[in-house]
Amino acid sequence: MKDLAKTGVWENRTTWQDAVAFAQSDPDGVAIWFDDGSELTYRQGCEEAITLAASLTELSLRKGDVVSANLPNWREMAIINLACCALGLVINPIIPIYRDREVGFILKDAGSRLLFTPGGTGSFDYLAMAARIAAMTPSLEHIVTVRPGESESATLSYAELIEKGNPEQFEAAEVDPSHVKLLMYTSGTTGIPKGVLHSHNTLRRSAANSREARGVGEGDITLMASPVTHVTGYSSLEQAFNSPIKTALMSRWDKAAAIDFINRTGATLTVGATPFLKELLDEAEARGTGLPSLRQFACGGAEVSPQLIVRAHETLDNCRCFRVFGSTEVPLVTQGYLRPEHANLAAETDGRIYNYDVRIVDADGRDVAPGEEGEILARGPSMFLGYTDWQETMKAVDGNGYFHTGDLVRAGPEGSIVVSGRLKDLIIRGGENLSAKEIEDVLSLHPAIQEAAVVSMPDPRLGEGVCAFLVLQADCPAPSVGELSQFVRQQGLAPQKAPARIEVISKFPMTASGKIQKNVLRERIREII
Repeated sequence: MKDLAKTGVWENRTTWQDAVAFAQSDPDGVAIWFDDGSELTYRQGCEEAITLAASLTELSLRKGDVVSANLPNWREMAIINLACCALGLVINPIIPIYRDREVGFILKDAGSRLLFTPGGTGSFDYLAMAARIAAMTPSLEHIVTVRPGESESATLSYAELIEKGNPEQFEAAEVDPSHVKLLMYTSGTTGIPKGVLHSHNTLRRSAANSREARGVGEGDITLMASPVTHVTGYSSLEQAFNSPIKTALMSRWDKAAAIDFINRTGATLTVGATPFLKELLDEAEARGTGLPSLRQFACGGAEVSPQLIVRAHETLDNCRCFRVFGSTEVPLVTQGYLRPEHANLAAETDGRIYNYDVRIVDADGRDVAPGEEGEILARGPSMFLGYTDWQETMKAVDGNGYFHTGDLVRAGPEGSIVVSGRLKDLIIRGGENLSAKEIEDVLSLHPAIQEAAVVSMPDPRLGEGVCAFLVLQADCPAPSVGELSQFVRQQGLAPQKAPARIEVISKFPMTASGKIQKNVLRERIREII
């Protein structure tokens, strides 16, 4: 690690250091535009972060403590991230769609001391959920509500922390850029989320990879509609204060609003899952606009058809669109093909390997011949530090330091790869990884279900949807999709994890060793729909 810092591979700086430098050199420069018409300058970001940090210090939070937040893409998330950076706190973004079961596990596993959560009730009472979880989570000392509707019964509100924080009491912590700064949970194949640990250095190296490979920097603005609770969205909070690239942050995805926001801010870059690109093209074609400011669209997180990339190049005036591959553990193993002469590679491959050492191996761990399918293993300076569960780290990272991704690929021309499948039992719904095992465990609690097998099925908008094959208890009628959706919610799972289709089956196809042949079930549902 010291060598990586000495050679400059790691920048060995923190986001707070850069934010302060920007606030001094360009105080009124806009770091982030928001889709409600507001802006956040470098000076405003630092001043509010200092005030918040002073209040967090008064709450006895200290360097290394974990602060969680299950907020949407709101302005407050940018401030919370900066305050955590300044104090050396570990920020733990939690996907807002998660409910009691997921959030409860994450807060307990992370040892979170404070949770920022949406105020008010709206369609879901986040504060009530936080209170239920806090009663079972000894480490969770503070719940802070954010935005109007903040309940009077809440111990604290974000507005109160800003109002009462004393900047004169603020003192930035001495932070080692190699230490943990981000704790982000990703769906595990066992049904238990895995806590992924990153440092300033690993995340900054990942961002630097993209800047170097794509030639982006000063004057660029990234439209970000992905949740900041995903590693892709979170990177936009970081880059706004630690790089020349600014951010245009959408609170939620809407294709019409996205077009307007791009035109208002002059956004030049974006990163998103397949549905974002498809719907952006639909809207652009409907309006007859080629979005001239937009010059790069990196697409990944779900299956991307070559035809979609070709269509993007035909529709958008100046934009190069390309496929990329990565994960929370190894962000962006590949970068895209940008040159017009590489249009076929941009459309037909998942990008070129950049600044990662990669192996493609068979089931016995031997390198496969060029063009043959195998699991991709990756290691590099932007790779994660490990999981919160060291046993899981030992399973995922081999003795030579390679992370076993669980994804199947084939090596292509010009250093490219093509993703062909996955070993992991996951469903990628609109770029969101869903654990089949987690859903199966909940469905098995239903009184009418003897056994459940959850697989992915094609979805025209999201890429993949959730399909449940069910073996029913004797003489029990099959539950409807609506009934199972309600049941999943009652068990504390995010509603997006409820099956969108049910197939009743008398018995499952099994391997000789007694395992359900999910490949057979996936093929069966493809034929049905």
